[in-house]
Amino acid sequence: MPAFLLDMDGVLYHGDRVLPGARSFIKRIASVPHLFVTNNSAHTPAMVANKLLAMGFKGICQEQILTSAQATAMWLEKEQPGFRYYAVGGEGLQVALDARGKTDAVHADFVVVGEGRGLDYDSLTIGINLVLYQDARLIVTNPDTTVDGWCNGEHLVQPGGGALVAPFEAATGHQALVIGKPEPLLFQIAIARLGVNPGDCVMIGDRPDTDIAGAANAGMKTALVRTGRFLPGDSWPEQLPRPDWDADSLSELTRLLEQAGLLPFN
Repeated sequence: MPAFLLDMDGVLYHGDRVLPGARSFIKRIASVPHLFVTNNSAHTPAMVANKLLAMGFKGICQEQILTSAQATAMWLEKEQPGFRYYAVGGEGLQVALDARGKTDAVHADFVVVGEGRGLDYDSLTIGINLVLYQDARLIVTNPDTTVDGWCNGEHLVQPGGGALVAPFEAATGHQALVIGKPEPLLFQIAIARLGVNPGDCVMIGDRPDTDIAGAANAGMKTALVRTGRFLPGDSWPEQLPRPDWDADSLSELTRLLEQAGLLPFN
C-alpha cells in the first residue's frame, strides 16, 4: 500500500462543511501512513487537528499535520542555526518560528511573511528596512495569492502569502524565497516524516498549480479532486503536469484508487 499526503480545504471540507466521502476516506486510510499538508501558515498544527476532530474525523493528532509555517521554520534553522527573524502573519507562523529561532525586529536575519493578521504600515516599514539596511532575507511561506475563507457559512476570498509579501517585494526590489507548495521542501519534509520513497506516495489535492505540479515535480503520484478552486469541467492548464487520477469528488477518487489496488480493504 502507498502512503498519502492530503490537502484539506477543498478536499476534506469547505469552511465547517465536510465534503461527501471525506470521513469515510480518512477512516479507510487509518492504517496507512498519511499526513495532512497545508500551505496556510496562519494556524498551528494543534488548531488544525482540533478542527478536524470537531468535524468528525477520528484519530487525528497534531503530529499528522504539516504546515508551510513549520517547513519554513525547519528550513531557516537548517540554513542558519539560532536565526533571528521578524515575522508578519498569524499565530501558526509565530509559534513555528519561535520554536526554532528568536524574534528580533532590529537585527533580524530573515523577514518572514505568511497568512493571517499583522500586515500594516508599521510592520511593512520595519520589514522593508530590515531587508534594505540589515541584509535580512525575504521569505514567504507560500506563493498563493488567495486562500478560501468562511464567515457565518459565507465564502470569502482572503489574501494568501503571495499577496501579502508583494508589498515587501515592491518596496525593496527583492524577490522572496518561497518555501511551501509547489516548491519541493514541504513535500520532502512530509515524505521524510512518513519514511517512504516519493514514488510510493500519493498527493491528493484540489489545486493543479500547487498540489499537483509540486508533488509531480517531487516524484510523487498525484490525485486531483475537483471540489475546491478547480471544478468539474474546468480546462486543464496546458503548462502543468496532469495528475495520475482526476476525480470530481473524493468518493469518485476512492473508487479509482480501489480499482488501482491502492486502498486497504474495508
